[in-house]
Amino acid sequence: MTTSQRSVRIQRTAQGRYVAHNEQGATLEFGDGDDQFSPVELLLAAIGGCTAIDTDVATSRRTEPDEFTVTVTGDKVSERESGNRMENLEVRFAVRFPEGEQGDAARSMLPRTVALSHDKLCTVSRTVELGTPVRTVIE
Repeated sequence: MTTSQRSVRIQRTAQGRYVAHNEQGATLEFGDGDDQFSPVELLLAAIGGCTAIDTDVATSRRTEPDEFTVTVTGDKVSERESGNRMENLEVRFAVRFPEGEQGDAARSMLPRTVALSHDKLCTVSRTVELGTPVRTVIE
């Protein structure tokens, strides 16, 4: 087993508006406004993005896709007793490769790479499915 710590820092920029910073210097704005990604949407993007990256890296070695779209959906459930959560999460791939030998090779490996990402490689969806506890600390 190997471990490597990852982190992001979140700063409030205004009421309901935040910026996440990673260690590489990238930033991502989010919040609760109509023109912002919500935290739930960021979760969906992380789930889909993780598997999309794994799949794209493997298949694009064969050929560049003509289309590569990943749509992630789920139902936000709010219950008094158990609190808010997401259910019925689904990651849907719409991937098209050009005709020919390289496209055929990429197409044939697509189901296997998506499954491998879901079952083993994607840290985000694996963490969600395993139900890793989250600890909060107030400094």
